[in-house]
Amino acid sequence: MTTLTETIDTIERVRTTAGHPIVVGVSGFGGSGKSTLTRKLVERWDGALRLRGDDFLDPTRSHRRSTDWDGVERDRLAREVLRPFRERRPSTFRRFDWSTRSLADPEPVPAGEILIVDLIGLFHPALADDLDLRVWCDVDLDTATARGLARDAALGRDHTALWREVWVPNERDFAAQFDPRGAAEVRYVG
Repeated sequence: MTTLTETIDTIERVRTTAGHPIVVGVSGFGGSGKSTLTRKLVERWDGALRLRGDDFLDPTRSHRRSTDWDGVERDRLAREVLRPFRERRPSTFRRFDWSTRSLADPEPVPAGEILIVDLIGLFHPALADDLDLRVWCDVDLDTATARGLARDAALGRDHTALWREVWVPNERDFAAQFDPRGAAEVRYVG
């Protein structure tokens, strides 16, 4: 179990030894605190960047049952953002615009030394070579789910059926198949 200070120290060690801009993946179950942690980490370094994983979810597939979080567009994320960022190569990417339910206009991949991505289903073999450090928000599934349901309710969204019928089973299947907690170098407890 790792504190915020220890997580920051680990990222700094990776940053200073990598020899290229680094990508830090922050994952965990829905409601585990990924976005909260990522915002805290980005505040730590001048020029650190955050990429919201929701920008790389397919809204139809992310609302269906799958054993591997099929709704996460891992190939597009790696091809359009992670690899160009690490290689300091100019590129563009398109965020998913939830208000229009389509991909937005292309925008340049920002340049920097640290990119922190928070996303469910991130620690998948398809992205193994694209992440320099994996941070798992170490919250059990029941607690994370309760937090996620409460967050949604506070925003006026009733996703109860989605949580129970799709997202929680997807989390269980993904964890059983890929052991994202075990794949993480850092297990953060906030």
